[in-house]
Amino acid sequence: MEHAYIIDGRRSYIGVENGMYKHLPAEVLAAEVLCALVPEDVRQTVDEVIVGNGVGASGNIGRLATLTAHFPQAVPAYTVDMQCGSGLEALTIAAAKIRSGQADLIVAGGVDSSSTAPRRAYNRNHPDYERYGGEESFYSVAKFAPGEHDPYAMIRGAERVALDVQMTRQELNKWVVRSHSLAKQAREAGVLEPYLVGVQGATADAGIRDRISERFLDKLPPLLPDGAILTAGNTCLMHDGAAFLMVASERYVKEHNLIPLAEIVDSVTVGGNPDKSPETAILAIQKLLAKTKHTAEDIAVFECNEAFAVIDALFARAYPEAVDHYNRYGGALAYGHPYGASGGIITIHACRALQETPGYAVCSIAAAGGIGHALLLRAGGM
Repeated sequence: MEHAYIIDGRRSYIGVENGMYKHLPAEVLAAEVLCALVPEDVRQTVDEVIVGNGVGASGNIGRLATLTAHFPQAVPAYTVDMQCGSGLEALTIAAAKIRSGQADLIVAGGVDSSSTAPRRAYNRNHPDYERYGGEESFYSVAKFAPGEHDPYAMIRGAERVALDVQMTRQELNKWVVRSHSLAKQAREAGVLEPYLVGVQGATADAGIRDRISERFLDKLPPLLPDGAILTAGNTCLMHDGAAFLMVASERYVKEHNLIPLAEIVDSVTVGGNPDKSPETAILAIQKLLAKTKHTAEDIAVFECNEAFAVIDALFARAYPEAVDHYNRYGGALAYGHPYGASGGIITIHACRALQETPGYAVCSIAAAGGIGHALLLRAGGM
């Protein structure tokens, strides 16, 4: 069986909704990153492009983005929707196809644009059409589980987890400060610079705060009318971004004299309670470590998509010995969480961290609907 290697990766700077990319459709944002990642003379050797996407207009935005990037028409492309887990799932599919000998070079990752996401409404034939407003039944957050269509379902789920395990706002706010502080340090040191694409002249991730304090965070009001824990500070809001990686077979790597960033060793997907989706990020890590017969002490780098600081606190409680290896350059609370792109973002960050601390890395993400996904990487790999 073939090995699957990450040979390069790029991501856009991440913008906030209605910020620097507010007029940039997702396919154009993705195309800019694809063009920066894949040299023109390499594009005809790409077997597939796999694009994760969560809030797009459907219609196979992966193919649209690839054509927009002027890849050869002969290069097929398709879209994966696992919501927040879409980008990691795209990488998992790429690795599986390469290991099975179906491909030698695949570009995988994801994109989302909250700024240009289409407005959605219930069809008049839908049983909930009148219930949710008739002709004005527009919604921006999809339904992820049976029952009431609740646009705050993800926030309520994180609040529920926090209360169940007796987290405090003060505990979560420490993670927020940590995330922004580490992201600022990484930006100032330029450690991620080789992997960043200045789409439309962007020069910085929009969400990183140079100054943020627990005192400031403590004053923020709850996001939910009946809430107490979740705030705009310890929760990711809405963002725009794209991230892609090139995944190649050992045959391709040797033929082109390449030095891989990492090998994709294994992956897992788990299902959990859709009303407590943040838990699945940790469930996925637990399943991956058990499957590969590793412990947390074996892992040099952990990258979790911190859509909520609740996820950080869950990780610290499960693996206190690994906190120093966790989200080394900060996480989504600082950078942002552009849904389908986030799996690619954390994988790129993990590959960079493995250059400083060779060994194994785990990338994990919780997705809407109670799905968790985790990927095991090994530095270099050859």
